[in-house]
Amino acid sequence: MASTSSDRVLRPDAGRFSDSANILRALAMDAVQRASSGHPGAPMGMAEMAVALWHPIEGGHLRHNPADPGWADRDRFVLSNGHASMLLYALLHLTGYPLPMAELQRFRQLHSKTPGHPEVDLTPGVETTTGPLGQGLANAVGMALAEKLLADEFNLAGHCIVDHRTWVFAGDGCLMEGISHEACSLAGALGLGKLTVLYDDNGISIDGAVDGWLRDDAAGRFAAYGWRVIGPLDGHDIAELRAALGQARQDDGRPTLVICRTTIGRGSPARAGTAKAHGEPLGADEIAATRAAIGWPYAPFELPPEVVSAWDARPAGAAAQQAWAARFESYRRDHPQQADEFVRRMAGEPPRDIHDTLAVLMAEMVRSGDAMATRKASQKVLSVLGPLVPELIGGSADLTGSNLTDFPGCGAVRRGQAGGRHINYGVREFGMAALMNGMALHGGLIPYGGTFLTFSDYSRNAIRMAALMKRRVIHVFTHDSIGLGEDGPTHQSVEHAASLRLIPDLDVWRPCDATETAVAWARALASRSRPSALLLSRQNLPPQTRSDAQRLEIARGGYVLSDRDNPRAVVLATGSEVSLAMAAQRLLDDRGLPVRVVSLPSSSVFDRQDPLWRRQVLGQGLPKIGVEAGVTAWWGQYGCAAALGVDRFGESAPGPEVCKHFGLTAEALVGLVEAAVRDADALDAEIVARADARRGASPEAPCQPVAEERHDD
Repeated sequence: MASTSSDRVLRPDAGRFSDSANILRALAMDAVQRASSGHPGAPMGMAEMAVALWHPIEGGHLRHNPADPGWADRDRFVLSNGHASMLLYALLHLTGYPLPMAELQRFRQLHSKTPGHPEVDLTPGVETTTGPLGQGLANAVGMALAEKLLADEFNLAGHCIVDHRTWVFAGDGCLMEGISHEACSLAGALGLGKLTVLYDDNGISIDGAVDGWLRDDAAGRFAAYGWRVIGPLDGHDIAELRAALGQARQDDGRPTLVICRTTIGRGSPARAGTAKAHGEPLGADEIAATRAAIGWPYAPFELPPEVVSAWDARPAGAAAQQAWAARFESYRRDHPQQADEFVRRMAGEPPRDIHDTLAVLMAEMVRSGDAMATRKASQKVLSVLGPLVPELIGGSADLTGSNLTDFPGCGAVRRGQAGGRHINYGVREFGMAALMNGMALHGGLIPYGGTFLTFSDYSRNAIRMAALMKRRVIHVFTHDSIGLGEDGPTHQSVEHAASLRLIPDLDVWRPCDATETAVAWARALASRSRPSALLLSRQNLPPQTRSDAQRLEIARGGYVLSDRDNPRAVVLATGSEVSLAMAAQRLLDDRGLPVRVVSLPSSSVFDRQDPLWRRQVLGQGLPKIGVEAGVTAWWGQYGCAAALGVDRFGESAPGPEVCKHFGLTAEALVGLVEAAVRDADALDAEIVARADARRGASPEAPCQPVAEERHDD
């Protein structure tokens, strides 16, 4: 990321360079130089900030155990400005995580544990995948909220087993991203007092000095959110920073912002304070000059043993974890049931009797026989799951009464109040999605949140990050088509279902009735390494009749809902259009044209089934017709000869009128099926005619076997 800017921003500082910070600078500039790629400036500028938080002697504020990166009550650290990844890798290596020097030397190389931006589950000690600026900060708010919710639930009189802090490094870019406003405003409203953000205020971004486009009063902004603000401080004064972090640890019910004035690329004579330090190697000559300027005489990746040993956090980490383990054993003696529940929750295991409960729920849905909107069916499912799965934490982006994400007895999450399992996120879709990622990353909770499907665009990048990180996050997207009616094209989803299906490792469910909705929820809960999106209707949908075997087949993502002997075509349908497909099947029966109806509630799940199942469901040699109230192009992956859908934006009118206006009717589907069958018959006839012509036979001549063509090339 080379910059053409000549701007320079040098922050005043005391001019002192410590070996504890210089070892971080050296590792960053040397790794970036070896990779010929990366961002040395931010790690060099934040080195003293890192010492004040991470160093076991000179800092000591971060409570963690490198020998057990998954310790439940560790502090969480998030590098929101993920391009500074070499700072984090250097810290993990020096403090004793299993990240050897060889991995630092393979920075940004294929299959290394030191990728260009931090990736959770790849590098020991990395809590979240960061890179898209601002999202790490929002993840951290979710982590701090998870800590609060679990502490409210599990800490009992005389016992405190959930008591840790969340620390964040964030830069100018993180605070420029709009998601920072959404997340930090909510953090202030909820009073997340164990959250501390260290703002690397270096005044430089890729395009140069930020004062041309960023003149915010950061202190005033965060104070208005209800945060405690410390600074601006000299971000290169370790003692001043350490004292500020000590103040931040004194929880007064407010999150804390520590403003650290730093110089990007500090120590580099020619690059310090410039955009050139941000996203490109310093170069061999400048690295040599930097070594001389900061008093670091060692060769690349050569580290003085006495400096390295002082960084080792394993003894302090082991002692901290052992003390917690002793507290937890005392807790277990007094509260064995709660202790077992805590262990289960943090391991991500399902409740013991959930499968029996889901079976009962399914039977209840079948017995009711009522037409209902799938959003209402979803709420009915939640009313059963809520008491059974206490880790379910719901919420909505100011649409609770429409998304129906609450359930009896859930309670609201509020500042200064214990308990509550439903979060009013306000109109903050992106923030909601990223906070849910943070809660899922923290562990112990399964977050779900609701908004209209059309607003999934606001949260799309956070949905993508959940899929990239393989985290169980459940998105409840209601009002899923033009069928919502009067709100018009701004709110009527057309392209959104198909668009979400493009995200790898995201399971998209569009159920057709209450039974499929219950299965979608069950699958989403069982999917420990994938997020799920549930696309639900506003309008009532009729229940479909199924055998016991078919109810089990729903979980495979696609199945034959209604078949006929010797079908001439296959109709594939999702969601609200399944009932339309069933109506078309009945009309075609009257015309002597038997067809199969396949319900496809989740194409991603169906596509993961074995080839035999997919062939059995889709059939072979039959024309296929897709129907969904959305764009039609995506049906091509199933070889559909035709598709009924909506390839333009909607209209404002009552839902049934809009559907009729766009031709989403059983009669229109019948016409498509008949045309597809005629075309298939005509094609078959043409193939036969060509075969006859190739044999040179007259129409009256008896049929002879056609020799198989050989293609030797």
